[in-house]
Amino acid sequence: MPRVISGTAKGRKLFSVPGEGTRPVTDRVKEALFNILGPYIVGASMLDLFAGTGGVGIEALSRGASYVRFIEWNRAAIATIKKNLAHCRLDDPQRADVRFMDAFALLQQPADMAFDYVYIAPPQYHGLWEKALRLLDEHPDWLAEDAWAIVQIHPNEYHDVPLKHLQPFDQRKYGSTLLVFYERTDDEPTAKAEEHVAEQEATGEAETAEANDSR
Repeated sequence: MPRVISGTAKGRKLFSVPGEGTRPVTDRVKEALFNILGPYIVGASMLDLFAGTGGVGIEALSRGASYVRFIEWNRAAIATIKKNLAHCRLDDPQRADVRFMDAFALLQQPADMAFDYVYIAPPQYHGLWEKALRLLDEHPDWLAEDAWAIVQIHPNEYHDVPLKHLQPFDQRKYGSTLLVFYERTDDEPTAKAEEHVAEQEATGEAETAEANDSR
């Protein structure tokens, strides 16, 4: 059973969505993701698309994110997200916003706020990650000035996607999961991304990290 790795809800186990329609991120990948985000998650906002169990957004809230919007088009997943938020005592409506709606429809609407992080983890092997990424690129008002979009896919799914407002700056492979990091780049690379790359170069980890994932 997945759990919250760190923060105010550390150690809390998360309920899974009934059935096989979702694929929750493993604890290993989640821990690696938030090690990369580091202190930037504190006070940040996140848009968790295809939220599933809500594991990524809940981890963000536990670690000090100011606001997370969970988007799901599966009623069982919506119920599970709400259950997990209550279980972790993170169901403050000012910080956690759970919406039953289609992620693609949302991205085509006028943005009501700009997010610091957008997490994209749709069902695999249907090209949905590319569709969501392209829509986000076409509607950059969803992104804060130095925002990151993070895609979670199987490594075999990845290919270059021509974009106007986003560019990839890092990839991390953990067994059967690939995380691809994009930054909003209307002008110059952001200080946040530059600092991230510099840290990885300093530790000799600029290339894709390999790790065995226990699924």
